[in-house]
Amino acid sequence: MSRVTCDLTISLDGFLAGPNQSMAEPLGEGGERLHRWQFEEAEANAAARAGILEAGAFIMGRNMYAGPGPGPWAEDWRGWWGEEPPYHAPVFVLTHHARAPLEMEGGTTFNFVTDGIDSALAQARDAAGGKDVAVAGGAQTARQFLSAGLIDELRLHIAPMLLGAGERLLDGVGNLTLEPTEVSGTGLVTHIRYQITR
Repeated sequence: MSRVTCDLTISLDGFLAGPNQSMAEPLGEGGERLHRWQFEEAEANAAARAGILEAGAFIMGRNMYAGPGPGPWAEDWRGWWGEEPPYHAPVFVLTHHARAPLEMEGGTTFNFVTDGIDSALAQARDAAGGKDVAVAGGAQTARQFLSAGLIDELRLHIAPMLLGAGERLLDGVGNLTLEPTEVSGTGLVTHIRYQITR
């Protein structure tokens, strides 16, 4: 059976996004700075960047796909990534609002799942063809999977900055045992791989 992984960039104080998320600032105030390592030190972090996208299928929350705020879909919304999203694999979006699958260039198809994380995981495993399934985020989605004991490996990319407020990753996830198996990094990020047990 395929493993379930989760790659997330967080601040030193544990936030995936800053305060006041909006369509203009989907990662909240200061949240964009979390990801400087992917652009300003791209070559030095090439292995970690490649690892984020090596899964055979992905799961994400509605807010990661469409931005902050509940409600029905804007039918013309096609995600944040342009016509060729970086996933190049099936993506399963958790939502309360049904929508037909959306095929994009490069092999990404967004599938909208209205019946919870277990259904999303079953569909993603089936689509992954034996490869890993990656929980892509955001924070609420990752917390649901962590709380349910469904993530095998958590890969945190820790930016040396403080956000002070916003969307925290580990609040309320329960008693996890995180065993670090690999640590690397550069000036803008520390990468830590954790095996998770309960």
